[in-house]
Amino acid sequence: MSDRVLITGGAGFIGLHLGAKLVSSGYEVCIADNFSRGIHDQQLEEFLSNPRSSCRHVDLLNDTEAAGLGEEFNYIFHLAAIIGVKNVLTQPYSVLVQNARMLDSIIGLARQQTRLHRFLFASTSEVYAGTLRYFDLVIPTPEEVPLALTPLTEPRTTYMLSKIYGEAMCQQSGLPFTVFRPHNIYGPRMGMAHVIPEQLRKIWLARPEEKIEIFSIDHTRAFCYISDAVAMLQEIMTKEVCCEKTLNLGVTNPEVSMRELVEICLEVVGAKNEIYAGDPTPGSPKRRAPDMTWTYGHLESRPRVTLREGVRLTWDWYMANIFSGREETAK
Repeated sequence: MSDRVLITGGAGFIGLHLGAKLVSSGYEVCIADNFSRGIHDQQLEEFLSNPRSSCRHVDLLNDTEAAGLGEEFNYIFHLAAIIGVKNVLTQPYSVLVQNARMLDSIIGLARQQTRLHRFLFASTSEVYAGTLRYFDLVIPTPEEVPLALTPLTEPRTTYMLSKIYGEAMCQQSGLPFTVFRPHNIYGPRMGMAHVIPEQLRKIWLARPEEKIEIFSIDHTRAFCYISDAVAMLQEIMTKEVCCEKTLNLGVTNPEVSMRELVEICLEVVGAKNEIYAGDPTPGSPKRRAPDMTWTYGHLESRPRVTLREGVRLTWDWYMANIFSGREETAK
């Protein structure tokens, strides 16, 4: 009998890619989602066409619905959360309360399991934001750096605080857990509120003589393609050495500036537009890159997809599924 995996928020970006990866590796995968973001598309249908996959429409704020997911999971990934800058700015109280309540519900479910090997919680790289603002944050950033909070009066603090609180809940849950902190994971089907699809769309719609504005042009990031991220997650899931650990998820290098990223996007799209510097994005850290020393020292997985290759794969998917047919006439 195959091991069974539950992925909450499984219809989302990382969740569905992870589910597809695990199904292809022989696991039985159930994704649970409330579909509040309306993510029901061809990729989800393809995933569900595999007999080892299933999907449950569930509200994790309802303890009864969460408990009804079953008692025979070997691994549980909790990815469900209120995310996105827009949500954080418009409903900060809900971010704090509902993210904690959903995690509490799914920890309750995990405690019901009869053969649970691991509970894996998706935190965020935003947990380092306070340390970056007030102290000398080491970059690339190791997992063990002390965490500090940004001001509690700032709505943006609520998301990172909900994740820090969630990490503490996992630590005190009594479950065999792993916390992972994703850093700039990108790829097909990630939505539009992310820098790479945003830049690709902006370039695609721009007239040849139009200049491309780049916000935070000198800010740097280390980007990790989604297939590399889920390959690491699959290995983290089963490695005993990763149990009761908090791990960065991403790549350490190359760390590229927004200027360099947009230049790659221009090359991939085949455009020659000039670029110019816009204002820095409020709240955007100047640098972000995870120290992956511990993870690379204990896993066989290594990043395989270069940034240029990943941007190309992302562009191809967006052209086939999002841009083409919807916005052709806008160009």
